[in-house]
Amino acid sequence: MPEGDTIFRTARTLARAFEGRVITGFRSTYPLLTRFDDDTPLTGQTVVRVEPRGKFLLIHFSGGGTLVTHLLMSGSWHIYRHGERWQKPQAQMRIVIENSEFVAVGFKVPVAEMHTAESLRRNKRIPSLDRDVLREEFNVNAAVERLLAMPNKEIAEALLNQRITAGVGNEFKSEICFVARINPFEHIAALKRERLEDAVNTAQQLLKDNVLEDSGEQMLTYAGRWRRTTHASNPEDHAWVYERAGQPCRRCGERIRRRLQGPNARATFWCARCQPRLDGSDVDG
Repeated sequence: MPEGDTIFRTARTLARAFEGRVITGFRSTYPLLTRFDDDTPLTGQTVVRVEPRGKFLLIHFSGGGTLVTHLLMSGSWHIYRHGERWQKPQAQMRIVIENSEFVAVGFKVPVAEMHTAESLRRNKRIPSLDRDVLREEFNVNAAVERLLAMPNKEIAEALLNQRITAGVGNEFKSEICFVARINPFEHIAALKRERLEDAVNTAQQLLKDNVLEDSGEQMLTYAGRWRRTTHASNPEDHAWVYERAGQPCRRCGERIRRRLQGPNARATFWCARCQPRLDGSDVDG
């Protein structure tokens, strides 16, 4: 699923193909985007910058508008050369942006909005730069303070809060807790500051490890890629615990557990032996 690393790589690839180039065509199935384009035509403008903000992707145009998209569970951006066959059906197209060489297609993009600089500043859903774990502006100590302000939250659920660690999604949530050896159901109030620092540092490191430069064709955003947290060369061994319920822990052999967590009932995976509760209690998987 698209998490912060996916959005970062997608933004980087879109930037290679579109930054500084003149837009030669724009169309969308979304009426509000079409209306914006009618009032302020994007054709003839240039793409000034493409940037990731956690799980949001922002495309800034020279006319002052910014296209903001969020892929949720099923959206994706693809880049093609003119005349190249699309890898998804035309019916799934939501946005098309063209320049003289490339075509960017947003497939099944569920959230797409045009913003001005002012509306971006007012928007509370789009994280600021200092909340994105992959940005230079991110500060670990500040993130720990934000965690400490939520003492009754379980750590794995808190890591999903995009105002705290923007870019962390459900897969990374479980992997971060495992690597940091923290039980995902531990309340923040029960954890010492250094353990919270471990979690945030781990979040930053795991996401950074997954945005290293790709080899081969650099203009294909749809090329399949395993997210890796184990550094194993075998793609099947890419995760420590995520989606491995019932399988043996890669560290100790204990059965990996799965439990729904939080108000949105997101699946959490963990090893009870490697990640024990501080009070010695057990959480039934």
